[in-house]
Amino acid sequence: MRHRLAIILPIYTILITASLFLAFCLRFDFAMGSSELLKFTAALPYIIAAKLLIAAISREWNRSYRHVSITDGILIVGTCGFMTSVLLALHYISPQSPMSLPRSVTLIDGLISLLAILGFRIACRMIWSSRKPNSREQPTETALIFGSDDSAIGIWKMVMSSNGHLGRFRIVGFINSSGERQRSLIGGQQVYSLEDCWESKTATPIQHILVPTSTSGRVVRDLLSRCQEADIQLHKVPTVEEIVEGRFRLAVRELDIDDLLRRPPTSLDLEKIGHSITGKTVLVTGGAGSIGSELCRQIIGFEPAKLIIFDHSEFGVFKMEREFVARDCGEIELCYLTASVLDKDALEGAFARHQPEIVFHAAAYKHVPLMQDNPYAAIRNNFMGTKAVVDIAHKHQVERFVLISTDKAVRPTSVMGATKLLAEKYLQAMSNISSTIYITVRFGNVLNSVGSVVPTFRKQIECGGPVTVTHKDMVRYFMTIPEAVQLVLQAGAVGGTGNVLILDMGDPVKIVDLAKDMISLSGLSYPDDIDIKFTGLRPGEKMYEELFYEHEQSAPKIHEKIILGAGHAPSTMQINADLQQLQSSLNNNPSALSDTLWEVVNRYVALDDVQIESRSRTAA
Repeated sequence: MRHRLAIILPIYTILITASLFLAFCLRFDFAMGSSELLKFTAALPYIIAAKLLIAAISREWNRSYRHVSITDGILIVGTCGFMTSVLLALHYISPQSPMSLPRSVTLIDGLISLLAILGFRIACRMIWSSRKPNSREQPTETALIFGSDDSAIGIWKMVMSSNGHLGRFRIVGFINSSGERQRSLIGGQQVYSLEDCWESKTATPIQHILVPTSTSGRVVRDLLSRCQEADIQLHKVPTVEEIVEGRFRLAVRELDIDDLLRRPPTSLDLEKIGHSITGKTVLVTGGAGSIGSELCRQIIGFEPAKLIIFDHSEFGVFKMEREFVARDCGEIELCYLTASVLDKDALEGAFARHQPEIVFHAAAYKHVPLMQDNPYAAIRNNFMGTKAVVDIAHKHQVERFVLISTDKAVRPTSVMGATKLLAEKYLQAMSNISSTIYITVRFGNVLNSVGSVVPTFRKQIECGGPVTVTHKDMVRYFMTIPEAVQLVLQAGAVGGTGNVLILDMGDPVKIVDLAKDMISLSGLSYPDDIDIKFTGLRPGEKMYEELFYEHEQSAPKIHEKIILGAGHAPSTMQINADLQQLQSSLNNNPSALSDTLWEVVNRYVALDDVQIESRSRTAA
């Protein structure tokens, strides 16, 4: 700081002297007489001392010159305004004081001082920005940032702190995301339309387009298609918020399938989510799985008092422990439990010891064809396991219980979907007799979950293909894991007891199109490099999934992306009778056990259709 002041103090002294002298010259038309010159020389030492003192008090020299901002400009205006006010006051209070100057001189001096100091700071920033780094060659690959909103400009500002370069890219402008032709400038950089890029009308040939990660998947898919035609590379860059939250660092990355299916950011009621989680004890079953682990990550962001990660996979729990040990979780108490939801003694011990207030039940078997051949495991884990956790939660008076369900529970055709429907029904039945708020959240497929289609396709592409798709017309709803978990937390915070909440999954995606996109993102082409093979529907699979029963299409929303479903809520007597029927059939062969399961489930499907249709007619 001493060396810095040794440079800055003389400069500020020169600026103060020059501004006061220029103020006298302007006031007296550059024809100062001896009296004016005498007044100038008499006042100058006092003016310099006073202005330097006020600058020191306002910490003018502590603020960075390299990164001058609008805030700095506002503070300088305030400082100069304050000094001018003091000098004007002296003119009236003590007219004989050496610092008492003509009012016009004081006002002109204040304005010139302001411009001089601002100009000096801006010059410092411009000089620093124009410096060329000596340690590496300058990037020669030109890039545009897609968009002109806060996310795009935030990325550009971060890039500018590294002399306008990002890795091997040199930023040369922006793209107007609305598609309209513009000739506006942002920070001196041209804003182009997309047509300018495709028609090569930009100032320099464009080799890359950088897209903020907040851009919706539909837009990214369209851009990717056009970029491939125009031989332009498309990349993603994290937004400022994602960097601040620690999820990414400032770096360009290649596109992945999540980017193509990302929807516009969801507006969450963070206050309600925080109220339901902050300072409380939260237990997550299946906490090492795809959904459960992301639930734990996001729950930690809301600062619970304690988080219990409960999973039967020893290695999965170990990975979660290593992840959170490496992460600063503050004063949150973390507990790692390895046990099955079917182990009632382990559940009782966990609930008695930790007394959770919120439970997220994500533990389940989810693989449709595998469960089709193993109805015993599916019924035991998905239905009876859920019942065990629900009963323990009721016994220990848990505040809220959130079940993670699936669209496959709507008119199920698979054993997995049937068992998840029974789990939903058990929650609805318990909601009628328990003080615990029981909520079911139903949604479709999540990308990159263990055993899902995306990792399968990725492995097949790595092996040279072919990529196997069951049917050319098969469609599915997809959602990224972080987005699904955000909405699960929102649903858990705003839902009422017995509610079946359905997440808005957006538009369905053809599986064959998903396969083609993944082949393209791998730098290969279909069918030249990787072929697609159609294998036919597997047992239990639908051509398309349903999120709703027919009469739920116009169901009310409790959030912009959360729909309140309807359905028959059975009595505990009824659901327990069905449970006894299934338990008595567990030792039967898989075929007989499946027949019993469908006998029970088909009754609920029929009751749901009647119940929802009745509600629809009443509402009409």
